[in-house]
Amino acid sequence: MRKRLLRFYRRTILRHPVAVLAVTGLVLLAAGFQARHFRLDASADSLVLEDDADLRTYRELRRRYGSGDFLIIAYTPRRELFSDAVLGDLKRLRDELEELEEVQSVVSILDVPLLQSPPVGFSELHNGARTLLSPGVDRQLARREFLTSPLYRNLILSPDGRTTALQINLKPDPAYDQLLARRNELAARDRRGELSAHEKEELARVRAQFKDYSAEVIDREAATIARVRAILDRHRQRAELHLGGMAMIVADMIDFIRHDLLVFGCGVLVFLVGMLAVIFRQPRWVLLPMLCCGASVLFMFGLLGMLDWRVTVVSSNFTSLLLIITLSLTMHLIVRYHELHAVNPQVSQRTLVLETVRSKFLPSLFTALTTMVAFISLLISGIRPVIDFGWMMAIGITAAFILSFLIFPAGLVLLRPKHFTPRFDLTGRMTGFCARLIEKRRKTVLAAFVLVALLSLIGISRLTVENRFIDNFKKDTEIYQGMTLIDRKLGGTTPMEIVLSADPDWQLQQATEEDFDDDPFADVGTDAGLTARSYWYNSHRLRLLQTIHRDLEARPATGKVLSLATTMELIRQHNSGVEPDDLLLSVIHKKLPPDIASALFDPYMTPDGNEVRLTLRIIDSAPGLKRNELLRQIRRDLTEKYGLKPQQITINGMFVLYNNVLQSLYRSQILTLRAVFAVIMVMFLLLFRSLRLAVIAIIPNLLAAGVVLGLMGWLKIPLDIMTITIAAITIGIAVDDTIHYVHRFSEEITHDLDYPAAIRRCHSSVGRAMYYTSITIIAGFGILTLSDFMPTIYFGLFTGLAMAVAMIANLTLLALLLLTVRPRHICWLPGRKAGRRLEAGG
Repeated sequence: MRKRLLRFYRRTILRHPVAVLAVTGLVLLAAGFQARHFRLDASADSLVLEDDADLRTYRELRRRYGSGDFLIIAYTPRRELFSDAVLGDLKRLRDELEELEEVQSVVSILDVPLLQSPPVGFSELHNGARTLLSPGVDRQLARREFLTSPLYRNLILSPDGRTTALQINLKPDPAYDQLLARRNELAARDRRGELSAHEKEELARVRAQFKDYSAEVIDREAATIARVRAILDRHRQRAELHLGGMAMIVADMIDFIRHDLLVFGCGVLVFLVGMLAVIFRQPRWVLLPMLCCGASVLFMFGLLGMLDWRVTVVSSNFTSLLLIITLSLTMHLIVRYHELHAVNPQVSQRTLVLETVRSKFLPSLFTALTTMVAFISLLISGIRPVIDFGWMMAIGITAAFILSFLIFPAGLVLLRPKHFTPRFDLTGRMTGFCARLIEKRRKTVLAAFVLVALLSLIGISRLTVENRFIDNFKKDTEIYQGMTLIDRKLGGTTPMEIVLSADPDWQLQQATEEDFDDDPFADVGTDAGLTARSYWYNSHRLRLLQTIHRDLEARPATGKVLSLATTMELIRQHNSGVEPDDLLLSVIHKKLPPDIASALFDPYMTPDGNEVRLTLRIIDSAPGLKRNELLRQIRRDLTEKYGLKPQQITINGMFVLYNNVLQSLYRSQILTLRAVFAVIMVMFLLLFRSLRLAVIAIIPNLLAAGVVLGLMGWLKIPLDIMTITIAAITIGIAVDDTIHYVHRFSEEITHDLDYPAAIRRCHSSVGRAMYYTSITIIAGFGILTLSDFMPTIYFGLFTGLAMAVAMIANLTLLALLLLTVRPRHICWLPGRKAGRRLEAGG
């Protein structure tokens, strides 16, 4: 089979290189045409799986309580906030924002009703509430109300009275909501196996429509945010302004992705060209690898565009990774070609190229497969962007392998044989030093690696996932600055909500009483009001709700809390400090003006009064914030301290969704490492036909992954959606050098069974390629530090470090283990011995 494959390769690829390059060029031309459909995505949907139960609950609560998208502006004037000049500027800013097409309304201190400046009764509210712009309003009274009101304090005005917030409510999009609802409904039924063939077609159509429409929505929101920022720029001389909100974060994240794609792609490309030029100093050894790298990336851009497969902030570094992996494939081909040419200077170019491909095809195939395994293992992470990243890289590596073994040999066979000799053999000195070190200092080297392994295990035990969302961004970004200011002065940033429903036993009792009520005229002409027929809207349970509200508000990580308890405190203030009884509560609920009722009741209680909602904003920048512990503590207090049943409690919001992602990281890290370890061990067993050799080969790569995870533990850097991939990717990429080394060792040891000599020959041959590729990969990952997204920076730094450890471990520990264990039989598919002279024909 192998001989037939080589014969086919020689007759098809090497005898018709121009035709091969032409066909490949046509395929890449088609890919380039499809690349125009390439899109980015940073929406909330890109961070979760569609079957996430909390996500479905989140969407249902938004629909039930009418929560829409909005932006927040933190406005800190350079003069007194309540002065005429500042209020005039604030009014102009509000009016300019309201004129934007996508803006439904703007709420500021100029617009909210004043209930205590001076105090007004509920009957007076029918005539319209006063605002800060109403004639004759006492601004000092208004300022005191904003600072002390249970509704306004720490929400619309900072405690120091210097910073105020404007909320920009964006217009709802019914078409988007309908597509989303229909897609989710069909997807849920599809998971239960209830869809007909026609409905399956509809689901595919609706998914495509939603994907296209959501991209339009994101583009519109980005344009709106750009116009908002343009308006803010006109007011920055008079005030310090910061923009916040989920829509702004999505827009900025897309800018980050676009920036990373451009910078990473161009930066890595320029760096690789420079590295190849410095190492090989001949145009062909720069041009051919770069053609392979460019072809791989262009093919993936075209495929992603054709499939409408969007790149997220996690997968934004796929271009740099693909360039690096493709170059490592071609680097081994270049070094092997030079080895063969040095031993056989008289043979034809076609023979040299064929022998290069023959000797490197199998190890390159297995290195590609092991790297693909590493990325495919990310599919079990349970995190959507990580899963997409795994698929993209697995497909990209497949394309890189195929294109490299098409373009590189076909292009090289058209050129004349040419060899290079390094002027100053630094690489040879480095690899030679490693060979001498393990010969003369075996115990010292082994002891050093044992110590490193022990320290790594201790560090791994200290790993956490409790990272703050704000720490994902550099301190000079608007996201970081805005979140910090809103956290510190305006009641927190990350939203969370707690929904408390009626006791199931109470609901069953109510249903039973209704079933047995046989007097149809018993309640005619009477109405006991909502307090008599609801579970929560009565004086008894509202007191419990107020206690829960105060408990939540007292927690260090909790900012502003709003609920029906806020409304009750306002009512108590208007009732001369007396707690309202059930009769007053019923009257108020009936008689309040619709606009006041919609502000005080609708966001916090369902119309039947059987469900209440508390909205919290968590201070994301709070030191020592532990999300999972906070959620567990809140749930435990609600059940044990306040006697609620678990089925009455629903805790949700972006805080919960983000915590779900974080908590899945530990499980994902363990599962992905297990998967990578198991599959690579199986591949090693098939490859080497020896359990002992498979274990020897896996040890240096596990050490590299362990060192990085251990260092993260020692430095208290938590896992996130990108650093979780480091260990699996490290093993997948680092094992490439292991395979190449063991493959070459299996050839060298057959010469004379002289293990030290075989090690020296391996270090001076394949060790060079390992050194070149590792240094290139390490420096290539270093370019990721130019990102504005901190997880990408950590990913680049720690993956580069892991590759450095893997290179050192492969050149020392792997060789030392082979030298110590001395496996007698190293099985590999048969091939020519290294250094054997080739026939001059071709």
